Amino acid sequence: MGHLTTKDAYKSLEERINWFTQGAPPSETLYKILQVLYTEKEAKWVALLPVRPFTLKKAAKIWGTTEAKAEKLLDHLCEKALLVDSDYHGQRQFVMPPPMAGFIEFALMRTRGDIDQKYLAELYYQYMNVEEDFVKDLFFATETRLGRVYVQEPVLTNDKTNHILDYERATHIIEEAKYIGLGTCYCRHKMYHAGHPCEINAPWDVCLTFDNVARSLAEHGDYARLISKEEAKEVLELSYESNLVQIGENVREHPAFICNCCGCCCEALQAARKFSPMQPVATTNYIPKVTQDTCVGCGKCAKVCPILAIRMEEQENPDGSKKRRPVIDEEICLGCGVCARNCPKDAIKLERRPVQVITPVNSTHRFVLQAIEKGTLQNLVFDNQAFANHRAMAAVFGTILKLPPLKQALASKQFKSVYLDSLLSKYQKKIK
Repeated sequence: MGHLTTKDAYKSLEERINWFTQGAPPSETLYKILQVLYTEKEAKWVALLPVRPFTLKKAAKIWGTTEAKAEKLLDHLCEKALLVDSDYHGQRQFVMPPPMAGFIEFALMRTRGDIDQKYLAELYYQYMNVEEDFVKDLFFATETRLGRVYVQEPVLTNDKTNHILDYERATHIIEEAKYIGLGTCYCRHKMYHAGHPCEINAPWDVCLTFDNVARSLAEHGDYARLISKEEAKEVLELSYESNLVQIGENVREHPAFICNCCGCCCEALQAARKFSPMQPVATTNYIPKVTQDTCVGCGKCAKVCPILAIRMEEQENPDGSKKRRPVIDEEICLGCGVCARNCPKDAIKLERRPVQVITPVNSTHRFVLQAIEKGTLQNLVFDNQAFANHRAMAAVFGTILKLPPLKQALASKQFKSVYLDSLLSKYQKKIK
């Protein structure tokens, strides 16, 4: 594996993490975080691995070792949640998870004694809540967001329920999942150790993961425990009652996670507060509307809003009397429904937004969109370690062909490929 110095090993790992769209801006704090999560040898191993899915045979070839030894190393990395494994058509594959939602969170999704979790949480707080470069890059570097908000289904009236799409419902995601994992909320765990415990005392065991991610985290190291669909829906109900916001992967099909987030601990909701009016996550397709005749001006909606999008103003009535009324900043409102759930007079209803939010179909769709927007599409396609087979490349091409013309043009420019230009030209002629 070569003769890298300790600093070189972690620098190589940092560069590998940053090869794709979602990365981690270099800093001395990041270097310390990687030292906690990875031994020097592990840093060397992982720095050489593809960022996209790979096989045991591929890892053995890269490391220059036998498949038996490579499998032992891969299992060890899965046990530390530094890799996630899956079964793809009967063949075991591995993938290095991104920083978020990925190996950063996994390290605090259970109590463990092999690392100093308090020290790690303090480093996380410094890196994300003080230095902020990571959070800005994570949430604002691309137009296509990493996460999206789910509407609280119980607050929708019958006529609105009839119009909600399947992928907009967290319950549908639960029903569709093959595996469901339940783990500790990384955000509240981190803030507790960092000396900033949750202000609303929200429950910790409400972090939901799905499918291969859930299975891998449960099988290797107990970072999550597999639960039934009924238990998962109970977690949702508990989260609704605790005024938590459901934020999941920004895809329509088979998201990897749904977090149940509070405004005081969640990085996304903190970013929404701090960098308003910029939106760190995709909103729901709903917006709250207040019936002023019914509203009593109690201010509870403003108090529970997780991103402080509601303020109370004293307004004058036609008869000259004054009344406190809620004013909703629709530019930053997530459309989560927490305010509507808490209104004692049922004066807040959720309405469909006039312009619907576009959600990527799946993870490949989101990766390609974000890569185009960040100018790193060439990394996604030309890294032979990442996309070494025609099937993976075909998925990227297929996604590009379904994009709007402007995005296709950007993809072609970044890709600098005569082949892609030809594909796009034929596709445009076909649809005319």
